Amino acid sequence: MGGFGWKLHGDGKHLRPGEVVKPGERLTWGRTAGLGAQHVVSMIGACFVAPVLMGLDPNLALMASGVATILFLLLTRGRIPSYLGSSLSFVGVSAVIAGQGGDLGTLTGAMLVVGASLAACGIVIQILGARIIHAVLPPAVTGAVVMLIGFNLAPVTAKTYWPQDQWTALATMLATGLALVVLRGFWSRIAIFLGLVFGYALSWVLDRTAGKIHSADGSGKVVDHWRIDFSGVANADWIGVPTFHAPNFSASAILVALPVLVALIAENAGHVKAVGEMTGDPLDDKMGMAIVADGAATMLSTAVGGPATTTYAENIGVMAATRVYSTAAYWAAAGFALLFGLCPKFGAVVAAIPGGVLGGITVILYGMIGLLGAQIWVRNKVDFAQPLNLVPAAAGIVVGIGGVSLKFTDNFELSGIALGTLIVLTGYHALRWLSRAAGTQQPPLLDGGTTEYDEGARSSG
Repeated sequence: MGGFGWKLHGDGKHLRPGEVVKPGERLTWGRTAGLGAQHVVSMIGACFVAPVLMGLDPNLALMASGVATILFLLLTRGRIPSYLGSSLSFVGVSAVIAGQGGDLGTLTGAMLVVGASLAACGIVIQILGARIIHAVLPPAVTGAVVMLIGFNLAPVTAKTYWPQDQWTALATMLATGLALVVLRGFWSRIAIFLGLVFGYALSWVLDRTAGKIHSADGSGKVVDHWRIDFSGVANADWIGVPTFHAPNFSASAILVALPVLVALIAENAGHVKAVGEMTGDPLDDKMGMAIVADGAATMLSTAVGGPATTTYAENIGVMAATRVYSTAAYWAAAGFALLFGLCPKFGAVVAAIPGGVLGGITVILYGMIGLLGAQIWVRNKVDFAQPLNLVPAAAGIVVGIGGVSLKFTDNFELSGIALGTLIVLTGYHALRWLSRAAGTQQPPLLDGGTTEYDEGARSSG
C-alpha cells in the first residue's frame, strides 16, 4: 500500500456493530474527513497545552504536528495509524532549563538532541529486530508503561480541566458515554467530537442563562469568569504564519533532557504495541521505524522552534472508541492541522474550548488509554500471581501516576512517566536476574493466601 490506495470498506457508509475499519481501508471521503477532524479535536487540547506551558507558539505546534504525522505515515508506510502531537514529557524539563537561565532556543536545542538520540535508538531496533524490544519490554512491562502513560494524565483532568466547571464536565462525560454506547453507524464513530460539540454548546447556553461561573480559570485562580472567552477569537487574524526560532545547544540543558529518552522509547513501543493489539496486525517489524519516525519528526519540529513530538495516546483512545483504524483519517487530520496552523483565528477558537468540556472528554479518553495497558496484560496472559510481574509493575504505576519524584541534584530530578518507567524496567530485569542467580522459586503473592483459605474452608465444610 505504501500508505496510499485505501480500499473502500463495504459501501463506505454503513458499519455493523463491532465492525472495524482496518488501516488500509477507508470510509467515504466525507466521512474520512469527519474522522480526521475528530482526531484533530481530540488531540488539540494537549497539543496546545504543551507548548503553552513551555512558552512555545501553539499554532506552530499544531502545524508541526501535521508535518510530523505525515512524516510518520510515510516512514511507516501506512501500517501504523497514529497521530504525532506535542510531547508533554518535556514540560518538567522546560521548567528546569528555564531555572538554569536557558531560553526557548536552549530548550528546543535540548529536545532536538533527544530527538536525534531517539531516531538513533530506532535505527538500532530496526536493524536488530523487535526481539530487542521484547527482551527489554516484555508484556508485563509494556502493559504497565501504557497504563501509567494513560493514568498519568488523570491529574490534568482532575486539577486543570474539571474544576473549571464540574457540572458541564459531568454532563459532557455522560453525553459522550451515551453517544459511544447508544449511537450506531457513523455517528457512533464520531461520538468524541459530538461530546465536545455538546459541551461547547452547553457552555454557551449557560453563559447566557446563568451568567458567569465562580470557579478556577485556566490558570487555576478562582474567579468569576465566562465559560467561553471569545475575546481571543475576535482579535486573532484569519491567516498568519507561526513564530519560528532557531535552537541553540547547552550541555547542561541536554543532560537534563536526555533521561526523557527512556520514557519516549517505552512510550512509543507501548503505543505501537497498543495499536497492534487493537488492529490485530503485529507491528514488530515496524517498531524501530516508528521510533525513527518520531525522533525525526521531533528533530524537524524543534529545528524551527516547535515542541518535541510523540505518538498521541489521545488519538489511540479515539480509535479504541470508534474502531476506525484507517490511516486515511490521519492524513485528513494532518491536512487539517497544517491548514489550521496557518489560521490564528482557528487556534483562538480551539483555545476557547471550555476547560469543563475538556474535563468531561478526557475522563473517558485517558481512562481508555490506561485500560489498554490492562488489555495487553490480558491478551498476553501476564500472571500477576508471580512476584516478578507484580512488584515492578505495582511500584512503577504508583510512582508514575502519583507524581513521585526522585531528586539527584538541585537541577536534576526524575518524576512521573520517566521515573515510573525506569522503576518498571530496572525493577523487572534486576529482579529477574537476581531470581535466576539465586535459583529461587517464589510462591504466588496475590492468590497464595486466598487459595490456602479456600482449601481450609473446604476441608472444614
